[in-house]
Amino acid sequence: MDRVDAHDDEHGDLLSTLEVIEAQPLATRAEAYDALHDALARRLEATPGTSS
Repeated sequence: MDRVDAHDDEHGDLLSTLEVIEAQPLATRAEAYDALHDALARRLEATPGTSS
């Protein structure tokens, strides 16, 4: 159950981040999306994968 709650918190944080980015001017928004992409890619690479 804690895993679901943690997932919801992460989802909420991402939505908040996207709302902040969308409120910015276009040039700043592009840079913010690039930074968000880099941060999410680092998290994905750091997460241990499951072997099939």
